This record gives sequence, structure tokens and C-alpha cells, in this order.
Amino acid sequence: MNIPDLVAIDMHVHIEADGHGHTDMPEDFREAARKHFGTSHEPLNVDSVAAHYRERNMAAVVFTVDHESQTGHPPISNREIATQAAAHPDVLIPFASINPARGEDGVREAKILVEEFGVKGFKFHPNLQGFFPNDQVAYPLYEAMQELGVPALFHTGQSGIGSGMPGSGGIRLKYSNPIVLDDVAVDFPDLKIIMAHPSFPWQDEALAVAARHTNVYVDLSGWSPKYFPPQLVQYANSLLRTKVLFGSDYPMIPPGRWIADFEKLAIKPEVRPLIMRENAIRLLGLDGA
Repeated sequence: MNIPDLVAIDMHVHIEADGHGHTDMPEDFREAARKHFGTSHEPLNVDSVAAHYRERNMAAVVFTVDHESQTGHPPISNREIATQAAAHPDVLIPFASINPARGEDGVREAKILVEEFGVKGFKFHPNLQGFFPNDQVAYPLYEAMQELGVPALFHTGQSGIGSGMPGSGGIRLKYSNPIVLDDVAVDFPDLKIIMAHPSFPWQDEALAVAARHTNVYVDLSGWSPKYFPPQLVQYANSLLRTKVLFGSDYPMIPPGRWIADFEKLAIKPEVRPLIMRENAIRLLGLDGA
């Protein structure tokens, strides 16, 4: 990966299909998500995502979500994503997803994914996985991640998945209040934690947790910047300027669309490169630090 030449690093990109046609979610959930985000694309695999970012001279953190316990839909293989991402080391940074309910089996798999498959972090989606992030069931997994030195990326706030479905497809928002990550940050002070998305309706809670803890970051994915609440913009320009990260939520939100809206936002010129790439370089250790 030619770090100096990268225009940006997108911290939040979903792999929606594997090499065998299996997708990351049931079709009714996918259709609801398409309506929520106003998109009509077909599910994209690792190669398609790599080509998209290579054309734009960007890097992308890629992952799937293991939500089988809630939806009954088997996840795309973490090992397959990592193996395929390894064929695109100039643009792709693989994360993985393990449901904490897997217990010791999940802990063993996390170690294998990092040590043998080159996974650089883990994605959690409390809504889709049906757990509060400060539940003790997840602590052995966090402990392993802290020891391995890889970050944990948590969905926070509103979720487009299940939106508009009867009963929201059984997906409950309560699990993604970012205030519970205060417990995780206290109990695992060396674990790097990323709170994904503007955390509606708990934006102030997210900002408080990020400002309080040296190990907590915010990615800006999942919303067009034109909808960012003013306090998020204020903190990004000041107290959190070294802890806010560009993320799109591609393929649901294309990075080009996100960046075009971000350029219209009142972000200080000296802060823009921090958000677009410098903070991610430091967080992911891409500078060798």
C-alpha cells in the first residue's frame, strides 16, 4: 500500500457477496436497506470493491457482519474475505466479524484470523447481533483483541438494516446506544474502539465517550455529511480532530457522494486531511508506528 499517494482511507466498507453468490443478508433485509439508502446496486464482492477504490486512489477497510443468531442468515466467511483482500494489498484492509455469543470458539477464531489471515480489526453490530457491547459475554473476545493489538469497530445509533420492515425485522435499536462503550473503554484501556456513524439519537453520548477516552474514535459513515448534527461538526473541528475518521458505508453510500457533501461542510482546512486519511493511518499503524 503506497500510503503517501492515497487520497483517503475509507474506514467503513461492506462486502456484500462472496465468490459463490452467497450474500451478506436475506433479500428482504437487503431490499429494505436499498430503500432506506436510496440505492439499487447488486451485491458487491471483494474484487468489485477493490476495483472501485483503486480507481479513486483510496484504501478501504472491508468486512461483513455475522448476524446469523438474529436473522438465521449464514455470514460470508471472514477467512474468504481476508484471503481475497490479500490479493489487493494496495487498496484493501480486512476486518472480520465474530458474534460474541460464540464464546471461546470465537476467541480462538479471532486469534487465527489475525495471526494467520492478516485481519487488522473486528466489526461488531450490536443491533444485528443482539447484544449490549458491555455484556460480559463479549469480554473474552475484547481481551483477545486487546492482546492482539487490533481495533474494535462498533455500529452505533440508528440502523438502516430492518428499517421500514414490519417490526423492523426484529432488529432493536437499544443495543447501539454508545454510552455503554464507556464501560468497554474503561475495562479495556488499551483496546482501540471505533464508534461507527453519527449516533442518532445519541450523538451527545457518543461525543462524550470519545472525548473522555484516549482509545475511542468516531467514524462518520452511514450518513451524508449534509445531515451531520452541528455538535458533531464542532467536535470534529476541535476536541476530536485527531480521532474522527472518514467512512462512507459503501456500497450503500458511495465514497464519491460522501466526499462531495463533506466538501460543503464547515470543516477547517487543516482538519480535513486528518479526517480523510491521517487519523486512520495512525490508528491502523500504517505509518509503521
